[in-house]
Amino acid sequence: MTTKEKVLVVIPARAGSKRIPNKNIRKFLGRPLIVHTIKQALSLDFVDRVVVDTDFPKIAKIAKKYGAEVPFLRPARLAKDNSLMADSIFYLLKRLRREENYVPDYVMLLQITSPLREKKDIIKCWKMIHETDATTVLTVCPTHPRLYHLNKNNNIILANKEKTKSTNTQDWPQGYILNGCFVYLMKIIPFLKEGTFITKNTKAVVCPKWRSIDLDVPEDWVLAETIYRDREAIKRRIKQIRS
Repeated sequence: MTTKEKVLVVIPARAGSKRIPNKNIRKFLGRPLIVHTIKQALSLDFVDRVVVDTDFPKIAKIAKKYGAEVPFLRPARLAKDNSLMADSIFYLLKRLRREENYVPDYVMLLQITSPLREKKDIIKCWKMIHETDATTVLTVCPTHPRLYHLNKNNNIILANKEKTKSTNTQDWPQGYILNGCFVYLMKIIPFLKEGTFITKNTKAVVCPKWRSIDLDVPEDWVLAETIYRDREAIKRRIKQIRS
């Protein structure tokens, strides 16, 4: 699958990580976590650039070692805990245009914290954005259709509007959540115009729930390593149960 369109993969890799220290470069089954995403991005034949967006020189050094570009470091003001990812992407695009005269047709964000993402998930997003009228394609996974909040008194509150009086799951529309997100693929013009990853015409590729782990706390990390080691056996067992 080849294309003349310019497709920029951005791999966000901010240094700050409190719950899992040095998360992006911590060894995941023997190699820095970031390497899994870099290698996956470089294997895509429709991508022309893979850029790691980081504020940390050590991450930049590892990224370059494994074949990604780090044209410059992200400014500290865009690397705070409350910084918006969209702002750092706008900054990156602005500098690439000003300094290299590079303007992509598509921007794809691949999150480092999704080591169970597979190449086929990305390819499905790529096909969908070309075969439909989507301006953004992202990945989701199934979840329970009834979503609840707890108020300050610990009372349970239904968050999504009730569609039926039935408490049977099968009587509700299937629920979905963003899964990390594995993939954000955006057409550049709508993204810049609307200023958000989820543009007005956003479609989704559904990924299996068991692969949709986002590494946020140590428990996620341990679980993801266990699943990654046995992922082929898990696939076979799921197939056996379904047949």
